Amino acid sequence: METQTLTFASSPFVPVAIGFFGLGTGYFIWGGQALLGFPKTSPEVNRSMGLWGFWMPGFMQFLTGIYLLTGLTWFNVFRNAAPLYMAGLAFTAYGIHWFAMAHRRYIGSAAQLDGWMAIAFLFLSILGVDVFWRSGDIPVMIIFVGLTLIYATEVPTRLLSWNSGNRIIGLFQLITGVWLMYCTYAVTVDLALGAKAWI
Repeated sequence: METQTLTFASSPFVPVAIGFFGLGTGYFIWGGQALLGFPKTSPEVNRSMGLWGFWMPGFMQFLTGIYLLTGLTWFNVFRNAAPLYMAGLAFTAYGIHWFAMAHRRYIGSAAQLDGWMAIAFLFLSILGVDVFWRSGDIPVMIIFVGLTLIYATEVPTRLLSWNSGNRIIGLFQLITGVWLMYCTYAVTVDLALGAKAWI
């Protein structure tokens, strides 16, 4: 009996815009509140922030990461796109980390332990800068530069209770959020219309 192999067609529709948009939205919400202090922190605001953090940057990145890793490893639909492995790793890890941060904020737990978490995510961010620099994908590398700045600031802010650090994190989140919206636009226009929107 002859074994048959099922092969899937290669797809140009890499789902990264979903993760970009989710993270960008989260950075507008969390970064805007941290930088501008509006709305003022309260249990109600923290619960709302927790819900937004869980669904937008959390779920949308996690979904993107699982989609990418499944497409790369099981179905091989994103051929010749090895840097997408880094994207799949990052989207999955960052999505789960947003689940934890959102839940922490929702229930009002302490944020100090986030400093230890930030060390691991600083490493992951630097790894992303390296991978996308080497692959020549400068727009995505810039996202990881933003993430590196966020986590490099978060380590001393959380572990040393550096109050001014919260506003600096908020600033880096907003700047990175703007770049993520640009990347969402560029990838969507590129894939949906076949027009190059990248700088």
